[in-house]
Amino acid sequence: MRWTVQPVTETLIGPKRQRELLNYIRTYGAGSVSEMAKMLGVSTSTVRRDLNELQDKKLVERVHGGAAQVDDDVEPLRPQREIAFAEEKQRIGRAASAYITPNSTVLITGGTTTEAMLPFLGGIPGLTVLTNSLSVVSRLSQFPDIDIIVLGGLLRRTEMSLLGHLTIAGLDEFGIDRVFTGAFGVDAEMGVTGTNLSETQTDRSLASSARELIVLADHSKLARRGPARLVPIEGISRLIVDDGADAALLGRLRDAGVTVETC
Repeated sequence: MRWTVQPVTETLIGPKRQRELLNYIRTYGAGSVSEMAKMLGVSTSTVRRDLNELQDKKLVERVHGGAAQVDDDVEPLRPQREIAFAEEKQRIGRAASAYITPNSTVLITGGTTTEAMLPFLGGIPGLTVLTNSLSVVSRLSQFPDIDIIVLGGLLRRTEMSLLGHLTIAGLDEFGIDRVFTGAFGVDAEMGVTGTNLSETQTDRSLASSARELIVLADHSKLARRGPARLVPIEGISRLIVDDGADAALLGRLRDAGVTVETC
């Protein structure tokens, strides 16, 4: 089961059903019609009708295949993101790990999608990982054959990540082969976008610290756009996304020159 939400066992009337949908979307940041229909035990057409009514009330925003919270330029809290699309993120992480070669130096930024690749990195000989994420450090510490370099900076406690001029300055000391990063949103016009304006300069510097940038994103990220532009579309070398992504959105990204890999 994609979401760890128990299906509703009773038949709900319209207002109560819409409250359940609204709570679901506020908890996870977004939801697909099919998943919410399964949770409520109703038809997809019923969910679409309810979502349209919630949008008319300005309580949610309809996106392709589902709906998102109205304030979707605010990133959901980390515990919520860890639950959302967990299976898809695992597939993305496995696919991304194939681009880490022996004796290479890579930079992995923090985030629930990039961290999904970490379990697959053990046993790669001569691997050096740079990161500004203490969570990445903790998870990689179980692999004694990986050299880990922590970029210093100011601690952002909610994400356990380091940022600021000290983080950026440390990048000049290393020759980085590839950067792996997640995203709040990805689209063909804006490229990679984020939500936290205080992290913008750090994120931009991390993303541009190697010639090859690989972006990891589940399909919900292709329907969102944050207020901070982090990477222009031409700066993305490869986008790895799960196979739930809308074909039209993927086509626009490919038309913009992005190599897109689905898994």
